[in-house]
Amino acid sequence: MAAVSIPTPATVRPAASPWPTFAVCAVAAYISTLDLSIVNVAFAEIARTFPDSSRSTISWVVTAYSILFGALLVVSGRLADRLGRKRVFQQGVALFLVGSVVCAAAPSLGVLVGGRAVQGVGGAMMTPAAIGLLIAAFSQAQRSKVVAWNGAIGALGVASGPTLGAFVIHAFGWRAAFWINVPICVVALVMGARVLQESPRQDSTRPDVTGSVLLTLGVAALVWSISRVESTSWSDPTVVSLAVIALVFVGAVIHRSRTHAEPLLPPELFRERTFTAANFSSILFGAAFAGMILNNVLFLRTIWGYGVLEAGWLSVLAPITVAVVSFFVGRVMGRVGFRLLLIAGPLGFALTALLEARILDVERQPWTQWLPLMLLLGISIGCTFPVLAAAAVNRLPADRFALGGAINNTFRQIGAAIGVALVVTVQTASDGLAGFQDAWRVCAAAAVCAALVSLYQPRQVRGV
Repeated sequence: MAAVSIPTPATVRPAASPWPTFAVCAVAAYISTLDLSIVNVAFAEIARTFPDSSRSTISWVVTAYSILFGALLVVSGRLADRLGRKRVFQQGVALFLVGSVVCAAAPSLGVLVGGRAVQGVGGAMMTPAAIGLLIAAFSQAQRSKVVAWNGAIGALGVASGPTLGAFVIHAFGWRAAFWINVPICVVALVMGARVLQESPRQDSTRPDVTGSVLLTLGVAALVWSISRVESTSWSDPTVVSLAVIALVFVGAVIHRSRTHAEPLLPPELFRERTFTAANFSSILFGAAFAGMILNNVLFLRTIWGYGVLEAGWLSVLAPITVAVVSFFVGRVMGRVGFRLLLIAGPLGFALTALLEARILDVERQPWTQWLPLMLLLGISIGCTFPVLAAAAVNRLPADRFALGGAINNTFRQIGAAIGVALVVTVQTASDGLAGFQDAWRVCAAAAVCAALVSLYQPRQVRGV
């Protein structure tokens, strides 16, 4: 979601139909979130390519993207306002394309992580610019529904990553997980050039780029701190020092947000209960979700010993269920309200994680145990992510609508980076099945906390 203002009809020539613009935005939403999880299924293959690297080091292939993508969303949206949304969108897609090529051809793990960082910057540029164009194309009455559907497409991208990744990796190797972005980016560039209308440039104060850098460093320090526990302990001086550094950087971001003319996190937005609850729930559920996706794939590959293709097929039910449920949730949330769904969804997710920890063992039982759990998982995700996206912006003024969405996406990606680091750390703390069971319990705890935060949602709020 983007930090952009809503243009008036006088400043933007209406398109014959907003749906071609929606299609371009859907492509951007899908590929930017697809790359949050598509490499999960390739962990074993990447480890074999770079055998001297630990699992926590390889996890930076996932977290480097999440950190850069999340931390730069808001400032990228502000820059899109100043420079033109179509221009920034096209540049972001091009940079994402370059990062994908670097990852696909990477001769070392360091280059691979660097390419993922470039992808993260590109994703952070194209996503808010695309959302700003999307919001401008639809009427006020349609925006919550469209935002929910766009959020559902993003969730589908993350959920389908392991399955799609499995198919291309099985056929062509792990590098194909990045080559697959090339044709998608080309399609997005061509569609964007033909369909999108450029937005008028706005004269505004410079966005808080320094704040974005501080947030990036703070989250990176926290993830590094968690990752270090694998080889040391929670009381290790380096672990504690990195955690303190993370707190200092985050504190600096909060301070700058109170004093900067165009802050990264405007304090006035957090006075709105619906917005605040949605964002803190997004951190927690984002951590649970990202950790669960990774833990499930690694369980299939290591404990049940499935190959990459089999693991992909066993992962396909969840994203299909997410897509179906998200569509219906987007239509009914106006009647049932945000609060009920944002409590029930995470609790259903937590129940799924606890059931996985309790009933899954070394004996393969994909039909009687795994697939029913994936159905429940998909329902839970579909009831949560689209509603979080809509709740974050529902009570905001029109000129803050997109900024609120950008902040919500930032919080979710920060949570995802933390969740992956926690799961990898917990997995390696115990041997074999026990490590995966502990990781599922961590995911369940994060989801329960997300539901508890959603108790703060006002009872009377309804989607529109």
